[in-house]
Amino acid sequence: MGGTSAERDVSLASGLRITQALRSRGHQVTPLDPAQGVIDAAAEARLLAEGVGVEPPSLEALAGIGRTPFVPNLTALPAVRDADVLFLALHGGHGEDGTIQALLDLTGVPYTGSGHLASALAMDKDLSKHLFRAAGVTTADWLMAPRGEAPVDASVVEARLGLPVVVKPSKQGSTVGLTVVKELGALADAVALARQYDDEVMLEAFVPGREFTVTVMGDQALPVGEIIAAKEIYDYECKYTKGMAREEFPANLSLSETLKVQGQALLAYQALKLGGCARIDFRRTADGEFYCLEANTLPGMTELSLVPQAAAAHGVTFPELCERIADLALAARGKAATAGGNGRW
Repeated sequence: MGGTSAERDVSLASGLRITQALRSRGHQVTPLDPAQGVIDAAAEARLLAEGVGVEPPSLEALAGIGRTPFVPNLTALPAVRDADVLFLALHGGHGEDGTIQALLDLTGVPYTGSGHLASALAMDKDLSKHLFRAAGVTTADWLMAPRGEAPVDASVVEARLGLPVVVKPSKQGSTVGLTVVKELGALADAVALARQYDDEVMLEAFVPGREFTVTVMGDQALPVGEIIAAKEIYDYECKYTKGMAREEFPANLSLSETLKVQGQALLAYQALKLGGCARIDFRRTADGEFYCLEANTLPGMTELSLVPQAAAAHGVTFPELCERIADLALAARGKAATAGGNGRW
């Protein structure tokens, strides 16, 4: 948990909640921040009290955490080397882009979520959308901004995508650095903001309509959820501030609509070669078409997060959910599952 990405605070909140949940099931859990090392009891209590702010940590604050994303000899730490399973609650950056997954592959210790290739594919929104379309998953039209400081041709954006247009870092999550541009005059500033968080910037046609999410566990789609945000988009503040969004699980959809979006989620999951627990997000237009927004390989597990709500709608408690995720990681490596069993729900 933790790390050096802009989603550090969310990751810590997810990881500490998972830690408590697994301890409640009788497991021995060591919380570890790959950027700073093992989190002791005092730091754990302090971080629990701090929670998630309404805005992500500043780039300056993140730069002060550590000069490198991982502490020296991370894989040699007993907390890693001697673990039965590594539960990844990292979000964004080197925690979700396949970097730490590739490193952990060298240890042979099972870890939760997707492997290094799938993690990298899902983090890169441009590559994801190409794979979605190849697999028959509907997704909005998009363009990639020129690399470096080159300006974006506003006339091309308007002709190809229209307005509004969503400008966002191609490899980032939690809507960090994202802007909905409604006037071409605001385009340059939006691209400049996104470039602070990534060297690649995506410009995507805005999809109006209702927002839905589907959690996939292995080969099983959980109940669909609908997100009703207090703002135009389900942004960082709405996701992590009580009262800024309402979620309905299961969503108010017909059976055919539910099966359609669950089917699209499974196709997206398979197209990216995902594993373990992942969350696939959609928007549904007035004509009933679902557009896939992105796939999250290590989705949030905070008190307000969507995956725990999907599990609850399926009759599964949060501790049971966490144990099931660990089971999937163990099963993927051919190891015995935890005491909770590894059968289908």
